[in-house]
Amino acid sequence: MKNLTLLLLALAFIPNTEAQNTIVPNPNDLRIVTTGVPFLAIASDARAASMADMGVATSVDAFSQQWNASKYVFSEAKLGIGVSYTPYLSKLVNDIFLGNITYYNRLDQRSAFAVSLRYFSLGDIEFVDGPDDTPRIQRPNEFSLDASYVLRLSDQFGMAVGMRYWRSDLRLQELPGDASAAGTFGVDISGYYQGEEQAYADFNGRWRVGFAIQNIGPKFKYDDGGLDSFQPTNLRLGGGFDFIFDDYNKIAVTTEFTKLLVPTPPILGTEVDEDGNTVQEDVIYKGKPDDVGFLKGMFQSFGDAPGGFSEEIKEITWALGAEYLYQDSFAFRAGYFNESEEKGARKFLALGAGFKANVVNIDLSYLFSTSKVQSPLENTLRFSLTFNIGEGEYIEY
Repeated sequence: MKNLTLLLLALAFIPNTEAQNTIVPNPNDLRIVTTGVPFLAIASDARAASMADMGVATSVDAFSQQWNASKYVFSEAKLGIGVSYTPYLSKLVNDIFLGNITYYNRLDQRSAFAVSLRYFSLGDIEFVDGPDDTPRIQRPNEFSLDASYVLRLSDQFGMAVGMRYWRSDLRLQELPGDASAAGTFGVDISGYYQGEEQAYADFNGRWRVGFAIQNIGPKFKYDDGGLDSFQPTNLRLGGGFDFIFDDYNKIAVTTEFTKLLVPTPPILGTEVDEDGNTVQEDVIYKGKPDDVGFLKGMFQSFGDAPGGFSEEIKEITWALGAEYLYQDSFAFRAGYFNESEEKGARKFLALGAGFKANVVNIDLSYLFSTSKVQSPLENTLRFSLTFNIGEGEYIEY
């Protein structure tokens, strides 16, 4: 009986020798998270651009619509209009640009609203059939229309809800295919905290904190047979502090972290049998399927990186910026933006300045790339113009 028991135990631990297929990972797989309509993520105003594309926790300005609309209830002006112009790929062409116009109105001490238009032009593209033919011109473009409503919930905190409709018309009629313009909607939810000014040892100070979840909306595609694309849904978190030295000098320091709420592409591989013959291609070797709905994709994005937590951290970009103000009439700004080498390698230093004369603000910014990957905005001068009307009419809540 004892020998029989030992025999059964030995048989139970004999390894299964049945041949099983294996998956060989593709060595050149890239796991950069990409989305459609990337123009929505381009900083369209010079002030935010000069502080390394940040704005979720900076002080309020006319262009807060793009970053955190809840800041509008803290505006000292009754209403404002902002206009900006950003050249794109300026080293190669001179007719690709991003334009923005924004209007906001602080209805009272508790509420405000804003509307804006962003227009991205890819310039003129000429088509000819022969050297003597008259060129046919096409102008691919993209645009978005935004509207937001802001409510002040307490002395120092406000929240906003925004709605966005965008349309991307990148089709070229002269090329074969059935591509068509794409368009859909997105939603923004944001909040902003601005503390009261407090006295410290040698200066006064004030804390600022902001968050925003942007471009929450369905997937889309450009033609009936194409692949679905995610919108650039992202989470922004930021904080800052104002060093108020006196009535003339102030330095505002701000940092911001951003993560795309879009699934990370899995590592794909080829399934082969024991003889090395291909059984199936494009099999998931590691990670999770990224062909999911946008809501599931938002939650999945926090834990689907094939490299685990260390890779999830690499998907977070960060920026650090500072703004020096003199008499609220002159501003000097600087910022640095960083993205992991494995996730896009965007790294750049930005500088800028601002001038105020009566109700008019003029802002400029300039970008220096510090990455091996050249930025399409490198050595580009951006320009913004703001009209603040009814400044000084702000009433404490």
